[in-house]
Amino acid sequence: MGGSKPLGQPVGSGNRGWWSRAVLALGAGALMGLAPEPIGWWPLAWVAIVPLWWLAVDRSARHRDRWLWGWLWGLGYNLLTVFWLTGMHPMTWLGVSWTASLTITLTCWLVAAGWAGAQAAVWAGVFGAIGRWPVVRSRPILRLLIGLALWLMTEALWNQSPLAWTGLGLTQAPHNLGILHLGQLAGPAAVTGSIVLVNGLGAEGWLTQDRRWWIGAIAALILLQSGGAMLAAQPLADRPSASLTIGVIQGNIPNELKFGSDGWRLALTGYRRGYETLAAAGVDGVLIPETALPIVWTDEAAARNRSDFVAAVVERGVPAWIGGFAPDRQRPDRITNSLLALDRTGQAVGRYDKVRLVPLGEYIPFENWIGGLIDRLSPLEAKLALGRWDQQLTTPFGPAIALICYDSANAELARSQAATGGQFILSAANNAHYRPTMFAQHHAQDVMRAIETDRWVARAANTGYSAFIDPHGRTLWRSRPNTYAIHATEIYRRQTQTLYVRWGDWLTPWATALAVGGAIVAWRMSPTPDRNRI
Repeated sequence: MGGSKPLGQPVGSGNRGWWSRAVLALGAGALMGLAPEPIGWWPLAWVAIVPLWWLAVDRSARHRDRWLWGWLWGLGYNLLTVFWLTGMHPMTWLGVSWTASLTITLTCWLVAAGWAGAQAAVWAGVFGAIGRWPVVRSRPILRLLIGLALWLMTEALWNQSPLAWTGLGLTQAPHNLGILHLGQLAGPAAVTGSIVLVNGLGAEGWLTQDRRWWIGAIAALILLQSGGAMLAAQPLADRPSASLTIGVIQGNIPNELKFGSDGWRLALTGYRRGYETLAAAGVDGVLIPETALPIVWTDEAAARNRSDFVAAVVERGVPAWIGGFAPDRQRPDRITNSLLALDRTGQAVGRYDKVRLVPLGEYIPFENWIGGLIDRLSPLEAKLALGRWDQQLTTPFGPAIALICYDSANAELARSQAATGGQFILSAANNAHYRPTMFAQHHAQDVMRAIETDRWVARAANTGYSAFIDPHGRTLWRSRPNTYAIHATEIYRRQTQTLYVRWGDWLTPWATALAVGGAIVAWRMSPTPDRNRI
C-alpha cells in the first residue's frame, strides 16, 4: 500500500459544488449520529468519517472550507447525539417562563453541539493543511498516521472540556462489546483509534483508487474485532469471598416535585420503603440516586432526619450509599453534590463529591468574570463547588469507584480511582430532567467504564436507567424508565488492573510520536525541492 500512486485531484471532486460538499459533510456527520444510543446503528461509525477524510485532503478546496466542513460534520454528529438536551424544556417548575425555557434549552443544545463539533473542525483544518505538504501528499501511509494521531489528540483535548460527552467510543456502546474491550488496553482512545484507522484506510482507498487499501480496511476491522472478542472471552474468575449483594432504588421523583415538600415526603417514603424491602431480603448494601435526599449532610442534619431514612439504616443495620449535598471542604459557603457512604450505625464513613459538574446547571464557568452576568440573565441557581480529582470513596466493604451523573463520561476519573484501589463502581444519577434517550447514553457510558477498569457496576438513577453491569460490559439487569423500581444483584470486588488502569492513555502520545517520526523520516528521504516546499 505504501506504493500507491501519489494523491492528485481526489476522485470525482471536480464537479462537486461548495453546497454539495457542505451537505455531504453534514450528512456524513448525521450518519455518525445514528450510531450511538438510542438508535444504536453502531456499524455506521466504521464508514461515516470517510467523506470527511476525503473533504479534508481535497486539494481543490480552500483552507477555510476544510474547517467549515469539519465543523458541519461534527455538528451533524452532535446535534443528533445530544438531542436529549431538549428534554430540559419546559422548566416552568423552576419558575422559568415557557418562552424563556425554550430559549435556554435550544441555546444549550446548539452550544453543546457546536462546541463538540469544533473538534472535527480543528482536525479537518489541521489535517488538510498538513496534507498539502508534498512530502505527505505523496505518501498515503504517512497521511494515515497523521490523520489518526490528530484525531486522537483533538479528542483527548476536547475531553478535558466541561462539555465532553460524545467521543467516538460512544458510538459502539453498549452493543459492540468486542471493540469496547480494546478500552482495557488504552481506554477510549483505543476504540476511537480503531474507528479512525478503519475509516482512514477506506478513505485512502477512495482517494487513490487502490483496492489494497479497502482490503486493508476490512482486514483491520476483522483483526480489531477479533482481538477485542478474545479479551471479552476471558473468564471473570471472581472469588466467592469477594461477593457483595447490592440493592438499588430508582425513586422516580419528578424534578417538579423533588425540591418541594410533597417531593420531600414522597422521596423519604419511597426510599425508606425500598431500603427496608432490600434490607429484609438480605442485601449487603443499598445504593440510592444522585441528590435522592435533598439535604445538606451535617451531623446535625443526620440527627434531625433519623426518624426517616437514616433511622431505617440504624434500625436495619445495612450500609447505604446516599446521594445528597454536603458543605464544601474548602469553601463553607458552597455545597457539593455528594455520595455519602453510611455504615451500619448511620454514620457517614466515606464521601465523594461530584467532579464533573454540569456547566450553568450546577456551576458557572469562569465565575469571577461572568458570574454576575449569568446571575442577571438566568433564573437558574448554579452555585455548587467542584469535587477534587484525588478522591477515593471509603465504604464498609473497602474502597469504591464513585461516579455521579456526568462523571460517567470521564474515563480518566474512573481510571484514577481504580488505580488507587477502587474495587467496584457505584454510579448515581438523577436524569429526571431529560428524556430516555439520555438514559440510554448514560448507561452506555457506564458500560465503557466497567470494561476499561474491569469492575462491576451498580447504578442507581432517579428516573432511569438503573442497572447492574459486569466487567465485560454485559447488562445483567436494567430498569424501565420513569418507574419506581428496586432490584438486588450479586457483584464482586475486584483488584485487577488493566493496562489502561496502569498506564492510562498511552496510545495518543505513541501515535503522535509515530506520525512525527514518520514525517521526519519521509522529509529526510524526500528530494530537496520537496523539503523546501514544506
